[in-house]
Amino acid sequence: MFRFNPATFLLGSSMFATGATGLVLQYIQGAMGAYLLGNSIEQYSIVIGLMLFMMGVAAKVQKYFKDQRLIEKFILIEIFLALIGGYAPIATYWAYGVMSHFILAQYFFVMSIGFLIGLEIPVVMRINAQYAEKLSLNIESVFAADYIGSLAGALLWVFVLLRKFPLTESGFIMSGVNFTIAVTTYAYFRHRGFIINWHLISTLIIITAVALLAGFRYNRDWVVLLEQKLYDDPIVLSKTTTYQHLVMTHARSPEEYRFYINGNLQFSSMDEHRYHELLVHPAMNLTPNRQRVLILGGGDGLALREVLKYDNVDEILLVDLDPEMTKLGAGHPVFRKLNMNAFDDARVVRMIAAGLNRGDLQPVFQETGKTDSETGRPQTEKIASVRIVNIDADRFLSKVKGKWNIIFIDLPDPSSIELVKLYSTAFYMKLKRVLADKGLIALQATSPYHARESFLCIKRTLEAARLHTIPFHENVPSFGEWGWFLAWQDTIPPKIMNTRIKRMQIKVPTRYITDEVFRSALVFGKNELYSSNTDVNTLMFPVLLNYYLKDSWLSD
Repeated sequence: MFRFNPATFLLGSSMFATGATGLVLQYIQGAMGAYLLGNSIEQYSIVIGLMLFMMGVAAKVQKYFKDQRLIEKFILIEIFLALIGGYAPIATYWAYGVMSHFILAQYFFVMSIGFLIGLEIPVVMRINAQYAEKLSLNIESVFAADYIGSLAGALLWVFVLLRKFPLTESGFIMSGVNFTIAVTTYAYFRHRGFIINWHLISTLIIITAVALLAGFRYNRDWVVLLEQKLYDDPIVLSKTTTYQHLVMTHARSPEEYRFYINGNLQFSSMDEHRYHELLVHPAMNLTPNRQRVLILGGGDGLALREVLKYDNVDEILLVDLDPEMTKLGAGHPVFRKLNMNAFDDARVVRMIAAGLNRGDLQPVFQETGKTDSETGRPQTEKIASVRIVNIDADRFLSKVKGKWNIIFIDLPDPSSIELVKLYSTAFYMKLKRVLADKGLIALQATSPYHARESFLCIKRTLEAARLHTIPFHENVPSFGEWGWFLAWQDTIPPKIMNTRIKRMQIKVPTRYITDEVFRSALVFGKNELYSSNTDVNTLMFPVLLNYYLKDSWLSD
């Protein structure tokens, strides 16, 4: 006959909650490493591995705990876990700004959290043994609660914390759960007379409560102060989305805005036009048709700005994974000024691509310089139609139908496993499928100087997907020497493209690129396009990631 035991229920509930909080606290540390260092697979793997290792160490250590006052020891474990787990993200961020070997600080917190989590389970089992009639019931109540709690924690992390709160705040939220467990356990067992050192524990509870409340209240202010130490110029925008951390800085003399994703520079307002003009205008002038244009990435709207200079573009589809990025591109005053209202003028309605519903095209208008005689308002004319879809580019290409005359790939560098798949043979084969017969692909391809092996690996991978390629490069002062590729169907001989290049004339207004600038960008120095490596980047063997992480600009 089932008999309700409050102590067993309390301990089981504690294991459910700690199972959730322990996993989320480690997720937070993994995300911190991924945001700060890139390569999320590596960071999460090391974090989970260290956590499990320290749980094993703790399981060995707990055997030296005497059976006396185990409940007090459990309460202390929860208090220390609340303090360390709550302050670990902000302390890790501080260490990143002031320590040359900050990774040691990160792993210290990972190991400390893992050790405390490893103490929880055996200590609770030893306490629960006093209330469970059989060993099997003890194991069931502890492990089942812990594992179910882990699933709950994973769901909470993915669907709530990661979307709604900064990492530093999530740490304090989850630590609040550990603290609540400590207080509840203390209150119940003290009432039953099991707490001997209640003065000490009461004092620690009060101190911990104040520390956690202060951390939760001020963590965002602390992040602003700490984050500023990482950048030379004042931060005017800092936002963590579901997918990435976005920062914009502003220097007044000379006037300059710099935009960063996960700490990596994406553009400077001083010279971004060089990058985007080289990306866009060669392709726009080397294909006979440009009615339908696809932009993968480019949520800032800067490539879109250049495409909209052509009056015979009928339809543009912009695909960017992060809706917050396209919101900034469409609505933030600095982005609007830089992209010349590329989104706003179009009156674009963003779509979340559930099932890749194409939705309605949004017309792009520009003023004609004339005034309507009846209304007195400026006359406008339609110059293009634009859609925006927020979806992973690879998933988009897997499901979408249709062909595009020109495809621009304006994605971040292949610095993580999530990004390196967008430089794989499988991805390029999908591009090939949606590219019109006479169409062109233009893509950024890192630096042929600072990341030479990465640049050449991208070239080999494009060609392995049966695409012809033309590499070109130019100096972008903020980045240094930068590289791009043009790629097209292998049914068109390279000599035809070479003839088009000789005849190319850019007739739209530009700030930097000319026909001569592009033709000079096609020239590389001796052996600069040679590599003894022959491997290509695939989904199952992402060699490009290793090349990129080992290239000179990351190891200087």
